Amino acid sequence: MYELIVVGGGPAGLAAACAAWDAGLRSILIVERDRELGGILNQCIHNGFGLTWFKEELTGPEYAHRFVELLSRTGVEVRTDTMVLDVTADLSVHMTGPETGYRVERAKSVILAMGCRERTRGAIGIPGTRPAGVYTAGAAQRYVNIEGWLPGKRVVILGSGDIGLIMARRMTLEGAKVLACVEVMPYSGGLTRNIVQCLEDFGIPLYLSHTVTQIRGRDRVSEVVVSRVDENRRPIPGTEMVFSCDTLLLSVGLIPENELSERAGVTIDPRTKGPAVYENMETSVPGIFSCGNVTHVHDLVDFVSAESRRAGEAAANFVLKGPAAGEAVELLNGPGVSYTVPQRVRPGNVEKALNVFFRVNRIFGKSQIVVSRGDRELCRFKRDRLAPGEMESVTVPVKLLEGGPEPVAIAVKEAE
Repeated sequence: MYELIVVGGGPAGLAAACAAWDAGLRSILIVERDRELGGILNQCIHNGFGLTWFKEELTGPEYAHRFVELLSRTGVEVRTDTMVLDVTADLSVHMTGPETGYRVERAKSVILAMGCRERTRGAIGIPGTRPAGVYTAGAAQRYVNIEGWLPGKRVVILGSGDIGLIMARRMTLEGAKVLACVEVMPYSGGLTRNIVQCLEDFGIPLYLSHTVTQIRGRDRVSEVVVSRVDENRRPIPGTEMVFSCDTLLLSVGLIPENELSERAGVTIDPRTKGPAVYENMETSVPGIFSCGNVTHVHDLVDFVSAESRRAGEAAANFVLKGPAAGEAVELLNGPGVSYTVPQRVRPGNVEKALNVFFRVNRIFGKSQIVVSRGDRELCRFKRDRLAPGEMESVTVPVKLLEGGPEPVAIAVKEAE
C-alpha cells in the first residue's frame, strides 16, 4: 500500500508529489498516461512561464524540467505510459500499462491532478460539412511543436482563449496566414498580454461578438462563414463574412477531466466543472485531494504549482496526522462572480488568512470586491479592472470567517 498516489504527472502532479515528500511521506507513486512527465507544458514551447514561482522567464518544457529535477531528488516512484481506469472511494486506484499490465494499487491518500481537455466542434455544434482541417488549438499546438507538422496554411481561429491566441502567433511564425481570431463574447477570454503579443503585434484582427456559423468544404475546409451575434449570442442575419481558408482552429474553452473524480464519488461543482474542495484542496471524499486544472482552469502554471503544493502538504497531513476536522463555512459567488475556489472552508484549519480564487462573469472597470456574510460586510478590496479571462484572488483574514456556519459571499461592485 502506498501512502499517496498522484494521478497525473503534469505540473500539478509534480508539485503535489514534491510537497508531499517534503512534508514527510516516503511511499508515493505518480501515474502518468503519457510517455514522459510534464503534461501539457511539454508542447508549450513559448516563454512566459515561471515569473512568479522561479522569478525568471522560462518556456513550458523548461518549467516542467525544473520540477522533474526536484522530483528526481526524492524517492517518489513514477509509472509513465500507464492509464488510470478507476479511482474508488476506498482509495483503490485501477491502472494499466504495457510493463505492469492491469494493476490495482491501494493508497492511504490520493491526489487527482488529471488536468483538463478542450471543447470540440461537437460540443458547440457548428453547422456545415465535416471536412478535414478542423482542429482544437491544443491538438494543433502538439502537431506543430512536438510532431513537426503544420496543420494548414490559411487559418481562422474561433475563440480567444490563451491557447488560441498563442497558436495565432505560432502558426504565423511557421509561415501560415492567420486571417482572423473570432470571439463570440464581447470580450476576449485570454490574458491581455497574449492579446497584445500574439494578435496585435502580428496584425491579426480580433472580431468580438462574432462566431463561425458555417463550415464549408468537401475533403478539406475551403471556407468558413463568420457572423456577428446579438446580446443573446444569436447570429444576426445579413452580417456574414466569408473567409477562404484551409484550417479552422477551435479555442472554445477547457473542461476539467473529471470522469475519475465522478467515479470516486467526489462532489462536482457545476460552476467550475471540477471537484468542490475545502481550504486544503480535499474533496468531499476523505483522503482524496484535487489540484490544478482538474479543479478549475488556471491562467498561469505558477498558480497551479502553489495550489498543488498545498494539496500535497494536506495529503501528507491526512496520512501522518489524521483527517482535518471542524465545522465548514460555504463560500458563495455573489453578483459579478462566476465561482470561488475553495467552495468550503473550515476556519479552524486556516492559520491566518484564506486565499480565495475566483473569476468574474463580465468586464468591470474600477471596482470593489466585497466579502460579506448575510447583510454584514466583512471586508472589501479595490481593483482597477477585472476581466473573465484573468483569474483573481483575495486574501481573507480567518477571524472574519469564524462565528458559525452561515455562508460567506464574494461579489463585485463597480464604482459609480
